Amino acid sequence: GLVNVPRIKGSHNAVLSGMLAAEKIAAAIESGRSHDDVIEIENEWRKGDIGRDLKRVRNVKPLWSKFGTALGVALGGFDMWTNTLFGFSVFGTLKHGKTDAQSLEPASMHKPIAYPKPDGVLTFDRLSSVFLSNTNHEEDQPVHLQVKDMALQKSSEHDIYAGPSTRYCPAGVYEWVEKDGKDVFVINAQNCVHCKTCDIKDPNQNINWVPPQGGEGPVYPNM
Repeated sequence: GLVNVPRIKGSHNAVLSGMLAAEKIAAAIESGRSHDDVIEIENEWRKGDIGRDLKRVRNVKPLWSKFGTALGVALGGFDMWTNTLFGFSVFGTLKHGKTDAQSLEPASMHKPIAYPKPDGVLTFDRLSSVFLSNTNHEEDQPVHLQVKDMALQKSSEHDIYAGPSTRYCPAGVYEWVEKDGKDVFVINAQNCVHCKTCDIKDPNQNINWVPPQGGEGPVYPNM
């Protein structure tokens, strides 16, 4: 993604990337292009403000993951310092080694975590937060969250990984419910806030997020 991890901020890059995409797509349409990839978007964001912002912090999370909080954060700070002052990193460009989807482990390797119920003061339930996002989709539109293989979702995501989609989704879109003695995967697409976590985190890359019909989704009027 385009999140600056040390700053815990990505909205500025989201805005810039949207502006860049609009400019390049408009230019492509004006020149008469159609049915092709606007590769200029990929090239330009790396050279512009987004690329410069993210290049300085590219090693922070890999260092943190590899060396732990104390040493990893210290090394990440040193790396940002050299990148900012001298324009280079002594570590080069580090890799995570595996994707978020590949980092999931079978549920049998872990103990369930009993989370306390939201108190309505410091912690809140997910549906209350979804309400604040003002997200909205026409209920009769095609579902924009597509499961490629529902049998695989049951045999793997549910049976092996204990349904992580019900926990990693911040909007409560996914549920495993019992119906006629069978576990059924339910998608509440109306709640989706378009974070794309499911597209990234599903252990089999079995969920595909596609854009919903024009302009629908979360609306944050107070941002």
